[in-house]
Amino acid sequence: MVFSKGQIEDEITKAIIQWERDYLGRGPNEAKTDILRNMVIVTLRGVLSVSEQHLSREKEGMVLVKKLRQQLIEQGRSELEEIILKHTQAKVVSLHTDISTKTGERVFVFVIDKNIGCY
Repeated sequence: MVFSKGQIEDEITKAIIQWERDYLGRGPNEAKTDILRNMVIVTLRGVLSVSEQHLSREKEGMVLVKKLRQQLIEQGRSELEEIILKHTQAKVVSLHTDISTKTGERVFVFVIDKNIGCY
């Protein structure tokens, strides 16, 4: 079966949302995936829980939330890489991620081992 770039992006978005729900206990309010050359960029909005939002009001809380979320991503990294492999048939070379405790937005950048064009 041949999929368009847009279809692949949509499938990755759905899979990442489900991973967030299953692994972290809640999903984002919004999500979007864009494939650019050898990068899969996933933007998630509204990922912080109410308690994380409260913690993030102070500098120490911000650092704590970021550190905890980073650790959780590292522990679930293999599952995230499997999602990308399944939908792109490309291996993840590196994963870069950050979360904004100010806006509640998280960005994943998966660098993969080949360029993805239109199919």
